[in-house]
Amino acid sequence: MPDLFPIPTSEYPRPDGPLADRLRPMHLDEVVGQEHLTGPEGAIGRMVAAGRLSSIILWGPPGTGKTTIARLLADAVGLRFVAISAVFSGVADLKKVFAEARDLARSGERTLLFVDEIHRFNRAQQDGFLPYVEDGTVVLIGATTENPSFELNAALLSRAQVLILNRLDTKALCLLLDRAEAVEGRALPLTPEARDALVASADGDGRFLLNQAETLFSIELPEPLDPAALAALLHRRMAVYDKDREGHYNLISALHKSLRGSDPQASLYYLARMLIAGEEPLYLLRRMVRFASEDIGLADPQALIQCLAAKDAYDFLGSPEGELAIVQACLYLATAPKSNAAYAAQKAAWRSAKETGSLMPPKNILNAPTKLMKDVGYGKGYAYDHEADNAFSGDNYWPEEMNAQAFYTPSPRGFEAKVGERIAYWEKLRRERRD
Repeated sequence: MPDLFPIPTSEYPRPDGPLADRLRPMHLDEVVGQEHLTGPEGAIGRMVAAGRLSSIILWGPPGTGKTTIARLLADAVGLRFVAISAVFSGVADLKKVFAEARDLARSGERTLLFVDEIHRFNRAQQDGFLPYVEDGTVVLIGATTENPSFELNAALLSRAQVLILNRLDTKALCLLLDRAEAVEGRALPLTPEARDALVASADGDGRFLLNQAETLFSIELPEPLDPAALAALLHRRMAVYDKDREGHYNLISALHKSLRGSDPQASLYYLARMLIAGEEPLYLLRRMVRFASEDIGLADPQALIQCLAAKDAYDFLGSPEGELAIVQACLYLATAPKSNAAYAAQKAAWRSAKETGSLMPPKNILNAPTKLMKDVGYGKGYAYDHEADNAFSGDNYWPEEMNAQAFYTPSPRGFEAKVGERIAYWEKLRRERRD
């Protein structure tokens, strides 16, 4: 049996906890799916090798190892590990943690404070971390499933490095199942096709996958389950793979490319293949919503609305009635004019924002709610567009240290052609104002 199901060299935690806890890695090199961070060339790997840990925000989907990595980091660099959850903790809890950490720091013992769901703390609570992070009382490791740029204070982000965890891929999820089988000393009671379906259903969440595996291990079955029997047992739709083993990711790629290629017949075929196979309709809707912005954008702004309406209709009706709304959205996407101009503009704007750092906008377009701000020139000379000819002042809105940029170039297709005419009109007026 050990030859069939190899496990890492370290021992697993003992022995009665949930399978996901028993399989928690004991060393960073046992963490699956995050080698870009934990490997020798990754940010975490380099910190551990140097023996010096800075504050970190771990951003990633559920079940990808954020808590595990934080625990292992504390062990790797010899820090005391303290964990709190922003869901269950308040100001009093934070004060207690900081006081204990400060007392221990005087005797040379440093603390790694792991804050799960850190984005759930409000802005004032987040500000409370700043002095203790800055003076080294704690090394902060925050975990979040939400975009830190929107959910965390800029001051806190400036004192921590944001590291992005990947959704676990098929290889990583299969390795987790191998380890689970090794610990249990037996194979999962699944056919190869059902095992593939179980992995696909996890959608990158390792904890969910192990919880499902634990359920399967707890049941005595006379023979291995096929995908249909697995779906019935777990009350979850499973993607079924046909005899050619053409899988989940191949089919979603085929659907995406058919939509992009404006082929409604092929798009509908691949959509049907996935729905009949048992794919989660909401997964398909998520991909279609993304497609509406990435591959159509302002060439037809109704595309995004159609997809969101299909999602609402499916939520309301369920299967099978609600699947017709998904079909309608699919056909709309396939027949809509295509443009990736918004997608290209996003990438260009994000790149420019990273390169230019924190340049101040010109003072004339800044609000001045206080006398001091007025005295230093905030809002001075602002041209109120509605009072200008054509409701257009032609003012400059870029930082003084930066030339105007052109990130977005509309395509000549669909509604975006009209958008292009609007942009050209404003540019013409802007040139006239300058002249």
